Amino acid sequence: MNLFVGLDVSLAKTAICVISEHGQIVKEAETDSEPDVLARWLDELDGSIAAIGLEAGPLSQWLHLGLTETGFDAVLMETRQVKGALKAMPIKTDRRDAEGIARLLHLGWFRPVLCKSVSAQEVRAVLGARKTIQQNMIALEMSLRGLLRNFGLKVGAISRGKFETRIRELADGNPMLDAATEPMLRARASLRQELAGLEKRVRQFAGDDPVCRRLMTMPGIGAVVALTFRAAVDDPARFRSSKRVGPWVGLTPSRNQSGERDVSGGITKAGDVNLRRALCQAATVMMNRGRSTWLRTWGAQLAQRRGRKIAMVALARRIAVILHRIWVDGTTFKSDAAPALPDWMTRHPLPA
Repeated sequence: MNLFVGLDVSLAKTAICVISEHGQIVKEAETDSEPDVLARWLDELDGSIAAIGLEAGPLSQWLHLGLTETGFDAVLMETRQVKGALKAMPIKTDRRDAEGIARLLHLGWFRPVLCKSVSAQEVRAVLGARKTIQQNMIALEMSLRGLLRNFGLKVGAISRGKFETRIRELADGNPMLDAATEPMLRARASLRQELAGLEKRVRQFAGDDPVCRRLMTMPGIGAVVALTFRAAVDDPARFRSSKRVGPWVGLTPSRNQSGERDVSGGITKAGDVNLRRALCQAATVMMNRGRSTWLRTWGAQLAQRRGRKIAMVALARRIAVILHRIWVDGTTFKSDAAPALPDWMTRHPLPA
């Protein structure tokens, strides 16, 4: 008898539901969220395990890797689709979620998600740490500006290197303001030092990787964007065509069609949000500060016809497609002449 196993993973416990090939519940249980514990529990089942389904999440990739190494056929399921299906249940519990995941697996009504390699997850961890430190440093700077603004002291536009001196000048002579700003300035200085160290390490990672070096031949693509793209895609062979990268990262318009109604909305915003933001930032840099290339000219012409916002999104999608093609072909970006493009890349069905 073929069995389909649904796992609803939480930090401490994992709810398990096993259903047969006829859709009947065979067994339900709850175990620790550890790969070896789950593997031992699954080994005791009577029957052949056809597939094990996990909703993609923070612990899912670690558990998926552990179960796969043990010899089980585990699959990660797209979070948005699973949540949409489980909303139909009037009562939500971990036990019912595990049953819902098992039934989705049995019916085949799910979209599999690639389990990223360990190296890709490590790169994403470094990029995540860099972003967290950067955001906290910016939050401290904004808090300092707001603190002094209450007393009519305006920091104004100033470079990051002169920010600390400017704050001390404004707080000078007021012991209470000195006591309030000094700890924050010390914390900012520490964060700035750590951020510089991570920036150096990120540039080193990108420089040592041959794929990232080729990706960075495109104007507007720096070390952070290149590493973000490489870690998010992980395996370029997962896409049968480069044009599939745009929808995967959520840079294509959504559509709601029913009967006579057919509405095209904003972009779907599916996939990796960090990659989508990185591509949009790269497109903005290319349009505003990049050197003159055929791709920048294409973006400028589109901006004149459809507006800068639509042009930025279209350019970000096109950058993603070209980066994937560079990766697959082992080539570099050619800034002097545009390659021959299929019809789908010359159309821009983006919403106004």
